[in-house]
Amino acid sequence: MRAFMLSLAMLGIASMPAAAQSIGGTYTVAGTNFDGSKYGGEATITLTSDTTCTIHWETGGSTSDGICMRNDNAFSAGYAMGKEVGLVVYKIEKDGSLHGLWTIAGQNGNGTEVLTPK
Repeated sequence: MRAFMLSLAMLGIASMPAAAQSIGGTYTVAGTNFDGSKYGGEATITLTSDTTCTIHWETGGSTSDGICMRNDNAFSAGYAMGKEVGLVVYKIEKDGSLHGLWTIAGQNGNGTEVLTPK
């Protein structure tokens, strides 16, 4: 957890104000794994304050849960999927979609993910 908080501080998003557009809701997920294989599913973002939220993914028969934070057009989440811990950083596009890169602690590489509002 300490490393996660340090990562947020290094990204400069730990104390910044949120943008006006709400990000809470349900999204269609389209992503690629480290090896380039594709996956899909659904994600739900639930606001817990003006800048923080929880996120739940259901993708490829797996579920994962995380804590998330927004700063202007940047959105990040730390998550747990089983025993694995990961981080995803998205850019919020003008159409409300989120385009991001994700990784898992201790593994090389990254995957991609797009969340599109339903």
